[in-house]
Amino acid sequence: MKKPVLLLLVASCVFAASCARKGNVSGAGQRLLLITDVGGVNDQSFNQGAWKGLSQLGKDTGATVSYLESKSRADYAAHIKTAVDTKARLIWVIGNMMGGEIMQAGIDYPNRQFAIIDYAYSAAEVPNKNVTGTIFATEECSYLVGYIAGRMTITGIVGHINGMGTPAMENFAVGFYAGVWNALPDAEIPGEYSGSFSDPAKGMEIARRYYGAGADIIFAAAGGTGAGVIEAAKERNKWAIGVDIDQNYLAPKHILTSALKRVDNAVYDISAQALAGNPGGGTNIYNLKNDGVDYATTGDHIPAGIIREVEAIKADIIAGKIKVPATAGEINALYPGRYKLPPQ
Repeated sequence: MKKPVLLLLVASCVFAASCARKGNVSGAGQRLLLITDVGGVNDQSFNQGAWKGLSQLGKDTGATVSYLESKSRADYAAHIKTAVDTKARLIWVIGNMMGGEIMQAGIDYPNRQFAIIDYAYSAAEVPNKNVTGTIFATEECSYLVGYIAGRMTITGIVGHINGMGTPAMENFAVGFYAGVWNALPDAEIPGEYSGSFSDPAKGMEIARRYYGAGADIIFAAAGGTGAGVIEAAKERNKWAIGVDIDQNYLAPKHILTSALKRVDNAVYDISAQALAGNPGGGTNIYNLKNDGVDYATTGDHIPAGIIREVEAIKADIIAGKIKVPATAGEINALYPGRYKLPPQ
């Protein structure tokens, strides 16, 4: 499948999030449909966040909203055809693995409107301007939780477990490593790709190995696979860092913070734009500045002094005073030879 285009090549726009979420559009008589990635709508991660955003839009506007769950990649084409047949005003697909399919759907169904999470398009790839890409500056939220981990680790060993080897997942990893090393330059960060977004057993196996080797905090950016990391944190009485949504509710005594990827906000914003008559197209970028990413403080586990430090860093990122690395090349320029997350 074709990979997402590089951010520098994307003709992008950024919605004014606070305006888009006012709920001042009507969805009466309109249908919006969401197709999940293989993690399913209750993955406790980005699929769940997407459905939360679309559900809220339905409540606020009166639009009819529904979803189709994908169990494997084999479901994608059939789900897209089913969604098109419903005559939905907007069809969402969640996750970059459907990027090629939805780009083709935009060509095959020029009168239908589509949107996708974690995929970016150039204008040439969507000639009918009916496919909207949505990407997140997850390196920014990962940097913040990485800084927290670096400030709070006792052992100096902080683990990282990623999902699959995609550009979007590399952003998560690179930001985290950079944040940890900013706080604790000599920190050790064992890390690897789990190869799945829906394998809690694999997440638990890796986490147990890292905790056993001295890690006292692990950040899992791996969708449903991260559920196993959280269980291992509870089992070993260690810290885990959640991802996508605020995962504190899964283990209140063991979730230090969460790297928030506000898929719910993006789905709400772009859906509201569709209901208001915006034809879509292009690629939207969500970051700290427009409430697209953030970090969680639920549970009050982070000392007030560290929160003040993180808030100052957050303000500097928003102001452009700090440029967070997003790729392996960028972090290796800052920390030559240190970033060694093996490719999947």
